[in-house]
Amino acid sequence: MIDLYSWCTPNGQKVSIMLEEAELPYEAHGVNIGDGEQFSDFFRSISPNGRIPAIVDRDGPGGEPISVFESGAILLYLAEKSGRFLPSDPRRRVAAMEWLFWQVGGVGPMFGQANHFRNYATARVGAEHAAYGVERYTNEANRLFAVMDEQLGKAEWLAGPEITVADFATWPWILGRRNFGVDIAQYPHVGRWNEAMKVRPAVRRGVDVLKKERDEAAANPDRWSNLFGDKQFQRRN
Repeated sequence: MIDLYSWCTPNGQKVSIMLEEAELPYEAHGVNIGDGEQFSDFFRSISPNGRIPAIVDRDGPGGEPISVFESGAILLYLAEKSGRFLPSDPRRRVAAMEWLFWQVGGVGPMFGQANHFRNYATARVGAEHAAYGVERYTNEANRLFAVMDEQLGKAEWLAGPEITVADFATWPWILGRRNFGVDIAQYPHVGRWNEAMKVRPAVRRGVDVLKKERDEAAANPDRWSNLFGDKQFQRRN
């Protein structure tokens, strides 16, 4: 059994999708990031960075429990454990890891910044002060969509002819594309891939994990500080 500590966000969804696709038994435990639960002593004991998701595999290497944090590392761990969605052929394996790390190093951070400046920063400091960040990260989000569109024009899935961890890592991030200033109609190959992902039963199950808990969570007036402010530093010192 694997314990998943997460919330219904793109980074959390990529792991729950992988668990569903790989048919690994797991229990999902909500970590309400709006309430600052990611800063709890327990969660930071398994995720020192204080960010979701994290897992605890009760049956880890040698039969002993192991905790894993950082979504990319979790996906690789689960791929190795299940023997699925990370090709054994060396060239295809490298391709899957390239596109996985492209998502981890590019798509997630850049899309997150686009959302931050277009929504939170604009509301907090005003459109004029946020304008540079809005332009910078909206352009970068569209650049990354163009990279993805070119790749998917050459291959059925991100890393080639078979679905891999790279697809599970990237797809949840395109769901919020309007928040990033992206019109998917401009990227037809991404649109085709998006439709192929949406119809997979395991993807549909995985994307909804902890959704009810997220939707029912009461609004916290400190939510933005918990997500973007210095709450973590204050709690640690």
